[in-house]
Amino acid sequence: MDRQSQTTSLQRLQNVEKKIVRVLELAGSVMDEMANPSGPRKDLVNSHCTEFMQLVKDTQMTLREEIKSACDYRPFEKCDYVPRISNEISCKKLEHVVAQLNEMKQTIEGYGDAA
Repeated sequence: MDRQSQTTSLQRLQNVEKKIVRVLELAGSVMDEMANPSGPRKDLVNSHCTEFMQLVKDTQMTLREEIKSACDYRPFEKCDYVPRISNEISCKKLEHVVAQLNEMKQTIEGYGDAA
């Protein structure tokens, strides 16, 4: 992920944040309208609900795209650290096994000399 795509990703997430704030404002407006003693204005409630649903849909879509983009991003894809460390661990294990075999050989030879 280069610098440009990081910036645009952050901008998209900032826009999502603004949409979420707007969604909460719309929900609050509808709640206020429903609590209106003279009754809710149907056209206003419909308008707010339509905008609410569209913003939720847009936010969900944007977040899905951002999550997918983040999952596709693999900065260390060409890094050989894991295979190299795995190789070093295998070498250490092998050295340990060889040392144990040498000890076993000495023990066997000790029993052979004792007999």
